[in-house]
Amino acid sequence: MFKATPNPPGSGTDSPEALDAIKMKEAADRAFAHYFPPAEEKRSKRRKYQLFAVASNLDDPEALLANASEDLLSISAIAAGLADDVDGTRRSLALGISRLTDGVQLLVERVLDHHEALAAGKV
Repeated sequence: MFKATPNPPGSGTDSPEALDAIKMKEAADRAFAHYFPPAEEKRSKRRKYQLFAVASNLDDPEALLANASEDLLSISAIAAGLADDVDGTRRSLALGISRLTDGVQLLVERVLDHHEALAAGKV
């Protein structure tokens, strides 16, 4: 059957405004999902592109802290050595990296000492 009068504007989803609103909502949902994925998806993305990993069977905190301390000491030595070879702001940057790693290494050493004291029953 033929309808003599068209539907009034805005009554259906066929109007350009309604189609634009639908497209905008879909685009906003895609953008939101991209920048704020669910927590499970965030974890899987992190694992997917992970370059380094700690062995899962390594659960000795003392060994992990000792290795972290040694690595920080190495980074500090590299930065201090680099500071000897450069001048100006690059030297300041290298010395800053060296000092920051020294500070973090002291924090790790403090945690390691505390862990050893707990193991010995001194705390």
